[in-house]
Amino acid sequence: MSLTETLSDWGAAALRRLEPETAHQLAIKGLARLPLPAAAPDDPILRTRLAGLDLPNPVGLAAGLDKNAEALRGLSQLGFGFVECGSVTPRPQAGNPRPRLFRLAEDEAVINRMGFNNAGLDVFAGHLRRAPARTVVGANLGANKDTEDKAADYVEGLRRLEGLAGYFTINISSPNTPGLRALQGRQALDDLLGRIDQARPPVGAPGRRPVFLKIAPDLSAAEIAEIVEAAVDHGIDALIVSNTTLARPAGLVSPHAGESGGLSGAPLKPLAEQALRAAAEAAQGRLPLIAVGGIGSGEDAYRRIRLGASAVQVYSALIYGGPGLVGRIKRDLAARLRADGYSTVEEAVGAAR
Repeated sequence: MSLTETLSDWGAAALRRLEPETAHQLAIKGLARLPLPAAAPDDPILRTRLAGLDLPNPVGLAAGLDKNAEALRGLSQLGFGFVECGSVTPRPQAGNPRPRLFRLAEDEAVINRMGFNNAGLDVFAGHLRRAPARTVVGANLGANKDTEDKAADYVEGLRRLEGLAGYFTINISSPNTPGLRALQGRQALDDLLGRIDQARPPVGAPGRRPVFLKIAPDLSAAEIAEIVEAAVDHGIDALIVSNTTLARPAGLVSPHAGESGGLSGAPLKPLAEQALRAAAEAAQGRLPLIAVGGIGSGEDAYRRIRLGASAVQVYSALIYGGPGLVGRIKRDLAARLRADGYSTVEEAVGAAR
């Protein structure tokens, strides 16, 4: 482990002594302002391509940490292959009342009911204009809580951030905005994705950026198959599997386990893997998949890749493993690829299906 990784992990440990949302805010300020050294160069075996994006490695940051794209200076130094910011809504909104973020330390998990708190598209766009050019930055789009036509909010986000983000994610799976998950039903989804497709530049146009769709783990295999078909029909470029869960798996021991909101972290792993298997089975190679949910090691990342994911994202595990976790995941992943005789990430995708 490098000195940078050690120091950043010490900082993460210190933040865990603070109230969760206060720690989150301080982490963002630190990442935005502190002059962090760059991560070590990536092992060439990790270089990959996802939906037309050239990535130095397949380990990305999931949305939720940097809601306003204000910490890209620091996040770009931590070694991620890509960084997803948001969720951002057209208008600023405060989100749900505090407390709304809970550490389940005993379970290596988090429960949040943040409610898309963010500063809105104008602020987000201003930060993207100053983003480091070498970093692939995605914009995770949400809808305002009081918007009746949710689809219109996603279209507005896509149009106003055109040319600023490397890719877009349509987040219809947060459990903390009333009515949002209803957009995962086929009729509503066809309407939403049809309008998104109409708002994008034509296929082949220089300004056309990939659009991903993020789904919930609380879906049946049949429901996931319907979403995959809708995504393919409307030109979606990849599926992110999956968001947080409303379920509470047996065995949670933290005193905060009964809090309402979306559960993420280690206990989400079985549900997220189940959803990934269903998506891979339905997609049959027609749609790249990005795995997220309970990934906390190189072994976890490699397993998801072998189950069908072209890339992975992490977030909750960083709270307990510190920023040095990114480097550890990448080193272990590279070693596992070589040990199994692969020369690229792409060769391992879906190998265990």
